[in-house]
Amino acid sequence: MYIGLISDTHGVFTDDIREFLSPVDEIWHAGDFGGGLSLAWEISQFKPLVGVCGNADEYNLRYDYPPYRFFEREGQGILMTHIGGYPRHYNVAAEQLIRQCRPTIFVCGHSHILRVMHDDFYDMMVLNPGACGQQGFHLSRTALRFRLDKDGLHDLEVYDIPR
Repeated sequence: MYIGLISDTHGVFTDDIREFLSPVDEIWHAGDFGGGLSLAWEISQFKPLVGVCGNADEYNLRYDYPPYRFFEREGQGILMTHIGGYPRHYNVAAEQLIRQCRPTIFVCGHSHILRVMHDDFYDMMVLNPGACGQQGFHLSRTALRFRLDKDGLHDLEVYDIPR
């Protein structure tokens, strides 16, 4: 399965991001859609979408995109939440979910900082695609895409373009 991973769109889903994500089978969005349900709907019409709400999202979006999701793809357990952190620096709520769900892949957003790391303690990959929107302090817009199978994720590609 070919996955596209984005976060912190803050109301923007530009043509360059669409082009980067055009070959993927499914898009994962780690929160802060911005633009309410209309942007989520726009992305879901482009590709199948799995997402969570972020701290800046409208309340009505939370009915379809809850604060966290634990789901399975290709035999991998994926935990997704907006505010998560990274190894040894997890948000308290995120670490509780990690302990409860025991994912093989942990996905978060919020920081606007691209991070791809392995957490040796929890034996999971930690993915934060950074921010592909225009709002925030980040200097470049980023997104990820990768292949996912029973052995994990591979062929990871980074989209990185100056704002």
